Amino acid sequence: MSASPLNRSGTGAALRHVLGHLVTPLLMCVGMGLAYLGAFHAPEPHQLRVDVVGSGPSAQVLAQTLHDKGAGALDVRTVADREEARSQLRDREIYGAYVPGAKPELMVATAGSDTTATVVEKVFTGLAAEQGAPLAVTDVAPVAKGDPTGQGLFFLLVALSIGSYASVAVIGGAGAVLPLRLRALLAVGMSLVVSAIGAVFAGPLFHLVDQGLAGVWAMSWLYSAGILLIGVGLHTFLKRWTTLGVMVLFVMLNFTSSGGIFRPELQSGFFAALHSFWNGAGFIEGARGHVYFDGNGVGRSVLVLTLWFVAGLAVMGVAGLSEAAGRRRADSTVPAGRSAAVGSAEPVGSAESGRSAKSVESESESESVEEEMEEAVGV
Repeated sequence: MSASPLNRSGTGAALRHVLGHLVTPLLMCVGMGLAYLGAFHAPEPHQLRVDVVGSGPSAQVLAQTLHDKGAGALDVRTVADREEARSQLRDREIYGAYVPGAKPELMVATAGSDTTATVVEKVFTGLAAEQGAPLAVTDVAPVAKGDPTGQGLFFLLVALSIGSYASVAVIGGAGAVLPLRLRALLAVGMSLVVSAIGAVFAGPLFHLVDQGLAGVWAMSWLYSAGILLIGVGLHTFLKRWTTLGVMVLFVMLNFTSSGGIFRPELQSGFFAALHSFWNGAGFIEGARGHVYFDGNGVGRSVLVLTLWFVAGLAVMGVAGLSEAAGRRRADSTVPAGRSAAVGSAEPVGSAESGRSAKSVESESESESVEEEMEEAVGV
């Protein structure tokens, strides 16, 4: 027995509906592959700044030899003494300092980037081996005991990001009927909750940081609030594409340029350029500077996070103007007097039909909201 034309039509519409929604995960797949593989699949040093300690001709020759041999991979200079090298490492101006001699020593700062320190150590271990001497490695800025890989702050960034952009789908979708001002308050409130959870992760639960937890929490809040305000504001314009939009901004481009896994000196120029002003990099570098480097560079990182927060306020403002203009257009399409007259003369059957239509429309909107929230990763 063949299916009726009505059933075939319904099946076709449902299939088109599903296929239309499958575009989003396919775009996510392509975007994540391009971003993550483009950023992480082949890290190589580019102008990685290291120093040779010494002021004599031998130190100059060694520095020049390493610089030339690196063919652009290393930027090698000399410093007068070990203390100056240590100071530059603490200021995050260099990533390694080699002290030549009968007992060669390499100074690194793993808290600045464990992967960068590993690359530097590999270079100078080979050099020491050529000279027939074992290399002693001194870490002038070690990571916390609870973060042996030095990547705990990056995974904290991931948790903060997912909690923030997934909340955007809920506030923008399920809360679409609420006034924009109330949605903004919900966004700020959620950022406080997400950042508080992050502080628990970083401190008492996993001990990712040994000190400066209050500062890490403050930067977590500023970071999360920026994402939520931008995302909720964009929802006014992007609707069901908001999830994809915030994933591009705060996952694909954000995680890959943050410096949490590889610093920009080990990445391509594109991600290195993003690192200078993207919000994830602002959080990672700000937290590192605050916890491990006596506040070095924190001011600039906080400025980056603040500018993203201000951008969120600006997007919310534009969204408010757009929604207000939309309401004015809707009000002007049906004059109040005519609407009242039509309403008073409307037959009972028509009123019931109107209520039924509204019910169907409400159900449709509810399904759309559920689909949008289901598309958000982590929800």
